[in-house]
Amino acid sequence: MSSGIPLRKSLLVRLMITSVLIALCSVAATAWLAVQTTTRAIQEEQGQVLADDTDILRQLSGYAATHPSWAGVQDTVRRLSAATGRRIALTTADRTPIADSAKSRSALPPGAAATVDPLHTDTYSEPGAQLSGVDPRAVGPYRLTPLERARLGKLATLRQKCAARNGVDTTITWTPSGRPVLSDENGILPNSSVPEVCADGQLNTLTHTEETALTRLTSLAEACLRRKDVALLEKVFISLEFSSQAPQPQFALGRKDVGGHPTAIEAKGSECVAEARREQLDPDVAPVAELFLGTGDSALPHFDMSNANKAKIVGVTGLVLALTVAVTALVATRLVRPLRALTQAAQQPLEQHVRVPVTTRDETGILALAFNELTERRERMEAQRRAMVSDIAHELRTPLTNIRGWLEVTRDGIVDPDPELLASLHEEAVLLQRVIDDLQDLAAADAGTLALHREAVRADELLAQVAAAHRVGAEAAGIGLRTGTDGTSAPRGRGTAWIDADPVRMRQALGNLVSNAIRHTPDGGTITLSAREEEDQVVLEVADTGSGIAAEDLPSVFDRFWRAEKSRSRRTGGSGLGLSIVRQLVAVHGGTVAVASELGAGSVFILRLPATDPPVDADELR
Repeated sequence: MSSGIPLRKSLLVRLMITSVLIALCSVAATAWLAVQTTTRAIQEEQGQVLADDTDILRQLSGYAATHPSWAGVQDTVRRLSAATGRRIALTTADRTPIADSAKSRSALPPGAAATVDPLHTDTYSEPGAQLSGVDPRAVGPYRLTPLERARLGKLATLRQKCAARNGVDTTITWTPSGRPVLSDENGILPNSSVPEVCADGQLNTLTHTEETALTRLTSLAEACLRRKDVALLEKVFISLEFSSQAPQPQFALGRKDVGGHPTAIEAKGSECVAEARREQLDPDVAPVAELFLGTGDSALPHFDMSNANKAKIVGVTGLVLALTVAVTALVATRLVRPLRALTQAAQQPLEQHVRVPVTTRDETGILALAFNELTERRERMEAQRRAMVSDIAHELRTPLTNIRGWLEVTRDGIVDPDPELLASLHEEAVLLQRVIDDLQDLAAADAGTLALHREAVRADELLAQVAAAHRVGAEAAGIGLRTGTDGTSAPRGRGTAWIDADPVRMRQALGNLVSNAIRHTPDGGTITLSAREEEDQVVLEVADTGSGIAAEDLPSVFDRFWRAEKSRSRRTGGSGLGLSIVRQLVAVHGGTVAVASELGAGSVFILRLPATDPPVDADELR
């Protein structure tokens, strides 16, 4: 390849190999799965679906609910097997056979499809079963005698005719116990919907059979409550609510407590009614059985690996591989193209600063944008580096030139080394040392190695120390130097603002600002140092009434070697590093510095530093 990348390491080749392997694995797995599952798929296509299994379970549960044993269930099993094409087998819990539709006693499936227990069912196949967990067809002792059914049937017919005369259409539904109930198009007819002239109450009156069964149920429920250590201070009542499915026992007590709320034992009472009902119905239902469902005795269609089927699989596999290779080559080529452009740009010499065209919006496009931004930052840093080298050379050349010139004329005997000359040379040496010290501070701050000795510092004391150090110079220039603090709005409720800082470095930063203000403030002007606390910050301000800074120069104020005087004259002194040092010192303290100025009206330098709590001894002293 033109880029010199080995073929085996090419991103394009690796993507294609990976895609081919994935396609091969997927095709092989799909072919194997198709062969393994075809038989079952054919069975489902022939109608052996979940609905058949549900119907089998429903009918067998109904048989168990209406018969005290499984004797005679063999005919039902065979009929269901013939209708569904399934093998149906019933066994006890220990797999003792009860009934089996298969003629040959072959092995049963490893797990039962369901448990047939009409007293504990969670199936929704029979309406009403999900309400109580009991199959509604299990009525046992609640099944009415023929005479009772005939009498209730006549009462239901009379009530239906009465309702019809009063504009209410109803139908008669017979429950599994033999009791008729009236219902309208919305279901069971509530008593409130029955005309008053028809509501004689006779149809819902319990028969002798139901009263006998209900008395037995009450006795069993009371015994259950005693087993649960429930004190029966009131008489237990159990009522029957009639529906189209089956009579549903409802637990109640002789009375309710104040306010009509149920008593504390109502929950346990409902549990005991359910237990008593199952105990009462148990002799009239078949024992619990395990239901097994199989594929039947008949041979089912089977998918074999014939030559024609093999040819189909091979053809589909080849087509999938071809499409995979084509799509992968297309996508990978589009993916690799910007990466190659990015690689070529990165390999160019630094001075060319090549940029990469952004052609996509994916990860590659983001990488190209990042590369271009990095190139722009490198250009800016290179320009700053060149400017800084030029500025440093300029700052060091002037004092060194003065020192060398005076030393040469002194050596040649042209000028005598009098005290005034030595003082001038010393001043130039001090200026040279100051520039070097400032550069060292900036380098240490940039490298993160500037040592700080932090302690809790009072803002007003810090300003007083800075003002005292510069008061003589300010008075000599005819400038007033004032300090002031404002702690009345401190959110911490303190009268004095405190900062966690290195006092020496903070005096250096504030001192640079004051010195700069003295140089640019005319005779009779004023410099004010102030401090206040805003929320969790301490704001230090150095304001002067000097010449101010032009609006277009404000963004460059804190740049290194920047001076308000474009001629770079040293008439006003300064190396152009003071404000840069201020910004670095404030930054390492976790603060920020800003400037607001108006040309001819003065400047305000604003330092914002995190506030801190005063030391304990300081609080005690106050």
